[in-house]
Amino acid sequence: MRRFTVFCCLLLSILLAQGQTNVEIYGTTANAVGKTFSLYAYDDMLTQTEVLLDETKVDSTGAFSLRCYVNYPRLVFIQAENYSLAFYIEPGRRYETFLPTFDWDIDERQNVFLDPVALPFRFLNLPADELNLKIKDFDELVDTFLVRNRLRLDFRFRPDPTLLDTLAAEVRARFGEGDDTFFHRYMRYQLAQMRAAMHLERRESIVNKYIANEPIRYYDENYMQLFFDLFAHTISGGTPKVGRHRLVQWVATGNYDNFMDSLGLDPLLRNEQVRELAALEALKEAFYDSHYSRQGVGYLVHRIEQNSKFDEHRRLAHNLMATFAKAEAGEELPRFELPDVDRHTVSLDDFRGKWVYLSFVRVGDPNSLRELETMAHFRDSVYTKHPDVVFVTVACDREFQKMYHLLKNSRRGSHYNWTWLHFDGNYRLLERYGIVSYPTFMLVDPDGHLYYNNTPAPASGILLHGPWIKNEEQEDSGGEYRFR
Repeated sequence: MRRFTVFCCLLLSILLAQGQTNVEIYGTTANAVGKTFSLYAYDDMLTQTEVLLDETKVDSTGAFSLRCYVNYPRLVFIQAENYSLAFYIEPGRRYETFLPTFDWDIDERQNVFLDPVALPFRFLNLPADELNLKIKDFDELVDTFLVRNRLRLDFRFRPDPTLLDTLAAEVRARFGEGDDTFFHRYMRYQLAQMRAAMHLERRESIVNKYIANEPIRYYDENYMQLFFDLFAHTISGGTPKVGRHRLVQWVATGNYDNFMDSLGLDPLLRNEQVRELAALEALKEAFYDSHYSRQGVGYLVHRIEQNSKFDEHRRLAHNLMATFAKAEAGEELPRFELPDVDRHTVSLDDFRGKWVYLSFVRVGDPNSLRELETMAHFRDSVYTKHPDVVFVTVACDREFQKMYHLLKNSRRGSHYNWTWLHFDGNYRLLERYGIVSYPTFMLVDPDGHLYYNNTPAPASGILLHGPWIKNEEQEDSGGEYRFR
């Protein structure tokens, strides 16, 4: 009975903790009424998988509030449409913010994924020792120092290896000798990353200082970033002790023991925990390296997910397997329901049983219009010869009227006689589909799965040589032809 009581208390505490909040971000806005603000963070630094912490809609007064729970300083992102702002939050703080008048139409004129635009939030009533203010002071000191000494660090000449020691001395003079707080660890890891990136200190030396004799700080994003920077491309391309051809062979055959044991020949990887974490980084790189078998990489990561004695490594391996799945053809795409030009709701599931050539365009984008002309040229022949193929175009202009005017009022509208939908302000859908430029094309098979993970544009000739044609050849030849 006593054990049962203890178990019930533990279960209750877990359930209560799930609803806890100890951080609030409260804000007012000048022109964001009705906008959805989302609060994201990285689930881990290996895959940089984003997790949604909270989400809210700006109310009629222009105010919003986002809440979450953290037990250690954490980097978060406030996202609204295609714009965001990153900053650190600390346990137990309430942040007051103000977003002045913002031009929400910038993304109609420039690609904000290639040239990001930050949300210009102002933080109000911050104490002088607030973490973001201290990080800002540190970053400004470093930037000023690097600009002042740029010639002595120019790699066209011989860079001065003692220069960063001078910088470290200036940092100590400004911010103190340092203790074990987040901020002082942040400074140490940032300076270590600079020394490694500039090759002003041997990697072995940095590993011995910050990795070898320290506990692995999975909860500290800056530590994890330093770790992965130090071991990036040091294993997957082959090591001084084991050539890449051997690693490739062991991955292809799923020889987990030989793969892991060979990494242990490196003195920096003698520690089992460090070795396994570095192996996960190497396997992530190998997945995108044509020398390696993707199936073999997936098998080894799955082994770690199932058998690792370290809880964090099982979680990292699980996240890594999820990112692999997104990069592979055959992924089932997120479903959607969007309005067509007549405001009737259309679902992606309405096209089950057909090949869907799915395009995301901007009506005013010249590149989009050129590809639409190609689609219009081939539309009738494709629809006549292959009734199992449909074109579906999603217009991603902010205003519905742009699509309506193109299709209903322009001379060319009648040529684009296939299914048109408007994204209806669903920026989350565009994010889940990975739309970062226009036009973007996808091919969905009759079962609703992604057929190509990078679908060619109409001008490539895909409409003349699509897989639906090869499937017909397969049927005509008695099933002997196999395309995939």
